[in-house]
Amino acid sequence: MPSFRYKAVEKSGRQALGGMEAVNEVDLELRLKRMGLDLITATEVDRQTSIVAGAAKITRLDLINFCFDMEQMNRAGIPIIDGLRDLRDTLENTRFREVLTVMAEDMDSGKTLSQCMAGQPETFNRVFVSLIKAGEQTGRVVDVYKSLADSLKWQDELASQTKKLLIYPVMVLVVVTGVIVFLLTFLVPQVTTLLKTMNVALPIQTQILIGASNIVKSWWPLLLAVPVFAIAAVAVAIRHSTRMAYLWDYAKLRIPVVGPLLQKIILARFANFFALMYESGITVLDALKTSEEIAANRYIADGLARAGQQISAGQTLTDAFRDLGVLPAMVIRMLRVGENTGALDVALRNVNYFYTRDVRESVDKAMKMLEPTLTMGLGLVMAFIMWAVLSPVYDILGKLKI
Repeated sequence: MPSFRYKAVEKSGRQALGGMEAVNEVDLELRLKRMGLDLITATEVDRQTSIVAGAAKITRLDLINFCFDMEQMNRAGIPIIDGLRDLRDTLENTRFREVLTVMAEDMDSGKTLSQCMAGQPETFNRVFVSLIKAGEQTGRVVDVYKSLADSLKWQDELASQTKKLLIYPVMVLVVVTGVIVFLLTFLVPQVTTLLKTMNVALPIQTQILIGASNIVKSWWPLLLAVPVFAIAAVAVAIRHSTRMAYLWDYAKLRIPVVGPLLQKIILARFANFFALMYESGITVLDALKTSEEIAANRYIADGLARAGQQISAGQTLTDAFRDLGVLPAMVIRMLRVGENTGALDVALRNVNYFYTRDVRESVDKAMKMLEPTLTMGLGLVMAFIMWAVLSPVYDILGKLKI
C-alpha cells in the first residue's frame, strides 16, 4: 500500500503534519476524516521516508498510557475496536493516532488485535505482539496489559537512572578537558616565555608540561580528528561486520565498573520479559527465542540461543542457564527450586526482583562514588599543572639575593 506525507488541519484550526499508508488520496482523506483532520495537501513517498519524516515519535510514556487505557477498557467490557477509536480521538500524538486509525481499520477487515499490532513494527515490537497474542489465546489479555505497563514503567525508570549515571561524568569530562586545553594553550606558553628569559634549568615536571603544551598547540587538529575518525571507523565496522559487533558487545561487558552494571541491566530486562512471557503462556523455547532480541547484546543473545539448543536437546532450563556462565549461583539455585516445584514463573519474578534491586543499588553507589572520584581526578590534574608551573618560579625566587 502506498505511503503519503500529508498536511492537514484539526477542527481547532491547528495544523498537523504526518505520514500514513492509504490506497490513494481519496482513501487518505477518508482516513484523516475519521481522525478529525481535514486534508490540505498530500505527497506520495516511500514507506521508510514517511515513517522517519512523520509526526512526533511514539515514546515509551505513550505506550504506558496505551496499555493502561486498554487494560481499563477491557476490564469494563468495551469492545476493542470501539476502545481503539475512542482512544485515538483523545490522543495528541499525531503519529500514534495514525497507528490506531490503521489498526482500527485492520480490525474492521477481520484481523485480531495482535495481528494489527504486528503490522505496526515501528510502534509495537515483537515482544509486545507476542504477549498480546498469548493473552488473546489464554484469555488473560487484561493481565498482559497490566504487566506490560509495569514493565514499561520499570524500563523508563531504569533508562532514567542510567542517563543520570552517564550525564554527570560526561559533563565533568567536557569541563575538565576544556580547562586543561585552555591551560596548555594560553597559560603554559606565557609561563614558558617568562622562564626562558630567566635562563634557568627546568625541572622534569615543567619540561613534561611544556612538551604537552607544544603538542597541543602544534597538533591540535590531528588530536581532535583522530578520536573522531577512530570512533566513526569503529561505529562503521560494528554496523557492517557481525564479528566486530559481537566483539564490541563482549568488550562492553568487560569494562571495569560499567561492564558488570550493564550485564545486570541486561539480565534484569531479560528476567522481567521472560517471566512475563512465561506467565502469559508462551513456551520456554519461544520465550528464549524472543529474549535474544530483548537482550540487545549479541554476546548474551548468543548464550541464550545456545541455552535454547540445549533445552531442545533435553537439558533442563536450570542446567542450560548454568552453562551460560553469566548467572550467579544464587540465581541458578532460585531457578532450580522454581523448576522443581512447578513455580518457575515465581522464580523468574524473584530473579527479576533480585537484579532490579541490584541494579538500583549499583547505580546509587556509582552515583555516590562518582562525584568525589571525578573531583579528586580534577584536583590532581590541576595540582600537577600548578606544581609544574610554580616550582621553577619558586626556585628563581629562592636564588634571589636581597
